[in-house]
Amino acid sequence: MGETLTILGLESSCDDTAAAVVRKRGEAPPEILSSVVRGQAELHAPFGGVVPEIAARAHAEKLDLCVEEALAQAGVGLGDLDAIAVTAGPGLIGGVLSGVMCAKGIAAATGLPLVGVNHLAGHALTPRLTDRLTFPYLMLLASGGHCQFLAVEGAETFTRLGGTIDDAPGEAFDKTAKLLGLPQPGGPAVEAEAAQGDAARFAFPRPLLDRPGCDMSFSGLKTALLRARDALIAEKGGITRADRADLCAAFQAAVRDVLAEKARRAIAAAPAGLTALAVAGGVAANRTVRAALEEVAGAAQLPFVAPPLALCTDNAAMIAWAGLERFRAGGRDDMRLAARPRWPLDDRSPALVGAGKKGAKA
Repeated sequence: MGETLTILGLESSCDDTAAAVVRKRGEAPPEILSSVVRGQAELHAPFGGVVPEIAARAHAEKLDLCVEEALAQAGVGLGDLDAIAVTAGPGLIGGVLSGVMCAKGIAAATGLPLVGVNHLAGHALTPRLTDRLTFPYLMLLASGGHCQFLAVEGAETFTRLGGTIDDAPGEAFDKTAKLLGLPQPGGPAVEAEAAQGDAARFAFPRPLLDRPGCDMSFSGLKTALLRARDALIAEKGGITRADRADLCAAFQAAVRDVLAEKARRAIAAAPAGLTALAVAGGVAANRTVRAALEEVAGAAQLPFVAPPLALCTDNAAMIAWAGLERFRAGGRDDMRLAARPRWPLDDRSPALVGAGKKGAKA
């Protein structure tokens, strides 16, 4: 039957405080016994973005409550666990530190092994939790703080094929929503407006498509939208609902086109024998973007895998699973485990330029 491992995971890298319990019995599919996520949207809404100090304090207040709830939902106690997995970076350092210290406290009190997890590895390994993908596969991580194409060749073996050199697409969606007076989070709001708009009305750029490679840029696209909005205001004294819908549609179409073309290039540059094109992150929930990526995967005769939205955005089940994979391979940490604001999955590739509002690029 093989061994049974039960792992508690903690996640606090940005503005979601989360705890989860994941179990793996031998060759059986993994089980998510519980997954608790407490957001902070209402705390940050007045500021139009995540405030690191507010986020860190909220994590410190909520982590123990999330752990208690996750254990209760899973029907397990601390004595039933085999290890504690925790996001040790990258992310907003105050939040990461809150999670690491909480995990250290539990480990010290119980004697359980401590496993530090790279937040991006959590996203990248989620398709193995949800769909039991085998290596190697291509992962597009597209969220508010990160955007990378990763060849996932092992539980701790990642090759970055390309990434954003400035804003991540989720961040660009949020900023677009703010510029147009739409609510946060911006992704769903912009998508809803775009459904009523004409994407052909505004000729927005497709950044970096004129250059080889898989790197991306979304800052200039956001600036192009700002200029188009300001031109409408100068001409008419404001923008109409139709103007806003058209701006959203044109912006979304540009993001879609960039991600689709870069996905084609990443597939061509990836190691042979890919088993799937997988996506994670909040942008993966956008129907227009998802449809384009599915088309790219189909053209390459690859399965397209998108975990459920609750496991695409920040959560602790992915951290528990990534910790389980590392623990099973012999990975352990001690009380010297450090919180890291930057932590590249692929330390062989040159560092990406820039940092987004929701976390450092890595």
